[in-house]
Parts: sequence; structure tokens; C-alpha cells
Amino acid sequence: MAQMKRTTVILAGAMVALTACAPAGYDGANQSAAEPVAVAAAEPTASAEPEASAEAPPADAPPPADVDLTEKLVGKTVARMGKVVTDEEGWILYRFDKDTADPPASNCVDTCAEVWPPALTDGDPQLSGVSDDKVGTITRQDGTRQLTLGGWPLYRYIGDKKPGQWKGQGVSGTWFVVAPDGKKNLTCLPKGTPKPVAPPSDSGDSGDSAGAGDSGYNY
Repeated sequence: MAQMKRTTVILAGAMVALTACAPAGYDGANQSAAEPVAVAAAEPTASAEPEASAEAPPADAPPPADVDLTEKLVGKTVARMGKVVTDEEGWILYRFDKDTADPPASNCVDTCAEVWPPALTDGDPQLSGVSDDKVGTITRQDGTRQLTLGGWPLYRYIGDKKPGQWKGQGVSGTWFVVAPDGKKNLTCLPKGTPKPVAPPSDSGDSGDSAGAGDSGYNY
């Protein structure tokens, strides 16, 4: 497997009590299928926007040196939330209802992608607890390649401040923790509809301000 830099990148029938949703170890007082990666590399899908112009980088070009990549997808079970997918450092990954899985395409660009960094790849992630026939890629507007699971593009959330947090769950009613089969994990939903944190370009920080207090969780 190629070694890569890491990524620095409703509803349920019954509402789960918020205290039951907080991951173990957090202080409650503080707050359809895409092609396999190897095939997708040869025949990348486009984003939801029209076909990229001739000036766009070729899909099989190596990623720019300053792009952080996701080295690994790990499917596992965590306390309270249940089945999730993380990157190599334990950051929980999400999917977006406004994307599409058939064909796989991303509708999260520009400011959206600042708040929800795409899980980028060079096409050779290590897999653990995730079936390789569920994993694929799409080519984004900037020429980078984003991992998909069950056809759904994968993202991190800058509102999560520690690996294992899932403050992105249910944000805007469109963002959900992704399960190892690419489906939405609806086990633990917040109260109400949380707002996303502010993008760094607007707030001048990593997203602690706008919307952070409306996450619906207290951890």
C-alpha cells in the first residue's frame, strides 16, 4: 500500500437521550455502489457540476504535494454510536444527503468543503473493516480525488475537536455519520437540527464559533 499523508480531512424512529449519545470518556459537564478504487482510478467520475474544463488536472495525475490524503478507512463499532467509519487517526467520517451515490458525485464545494473537508486519496487507501467493493473515488472540480463508500463521498467535520467525536451528526438535517456499508448511521441523533460551525475563512479560526453551541450534544 502506498503511504500517504492523513486527512486533516432523518430520521430515526425514536430520539435517543443526549446523555446516552455522548461518547465514553467525554466530560458531560463541558459541553448505488461506486466502482472499486483501482477501477475508479482509471475511469473517474465527475462532480455533480458539468464536466471539468480542459484546464482541469488529469484525473490520474498525482495529488499536489500540499494536499492531505486519507491513508486508511477503518470500519468499527464505537460506544453508543455503533458502526462507524474513521480515518487512520480515528476521525469519524460523514456523508451528505445532497450528494448522489448513483452516479457518485459531490455537491460540497468551496465554503462547504472548508467545514466538511473531503476525504482525499491517491487511489490506494488501506482498508480495515470495510469491503473493498464498497470503496471508490470521484474526481472533484479541483482535480483531487475523493473517497466514496457505497457510492457516497466521504468527509470529515471541523466541528469535531477530537477523534471519536460526532458533532456533525444530523447537522442541517443533511449530514450523517457513515456506516461501513455506506449507509447513514441513525443510531444517535441530536436534539433538533444543529447548525454547522463557521468556515475558517469567515470566522478566522477552526470553527469553534457560529453554530458550535447548537450541536445538540454536551461533550
